[in-house]
Amino acid sequence: MTTRMTLALLALCGLLVASYLALHDLGYIGTLACGTGSCELVQTSRWSRVLGIHVAVWGVAYYAVVFGVAMASVQERFADDLLLSRLLLGLTGWGVLFSAWLTYAELFLIHAICRWCVGSATIVVVLFGLAVLDYRAHARAVISE
Repeated sequence: MTTRMTLALLALCGLLVASYLALHDLGYIGTLACGTGSCELVQTSRWSRVLGIHVAVWGVAYYAVVFGVAMASVQERFADDLLLSRLLLGLTGWGVLFSAWLTYAELFLIHAICRWCVGSATIVVVLFGLAVLDYRAHARAVISE
């Protein structure tokens, strides 16, 4: 499996996590399966919204875009496209920064940890690591040509 296909698969996993949390926010899911109760506290805190939109909805959009770019990048005509590697690197880098802010909010402002959020943050960090590897591989290929 290629790095870009792995990126797409992980983005799909993130999309599922974010969709679960967004469905909760929209009232389609009663109580979150969390085990600690902290997930509800985090999901209903004042820091759970950005520009009036729940963070999970932003997450759905983010993961959908990463998934779309990763899937486009596995197409034969884009196999050697450095621009898509840069785009994946930028998107996932932004995701790491945003996840770092959300983790800070959980730890120091809300004083509760949501297991689903930790899972999403982990996915984002792994996505970024894979995007770095993909970018390095494609940049080396361009340099060696």
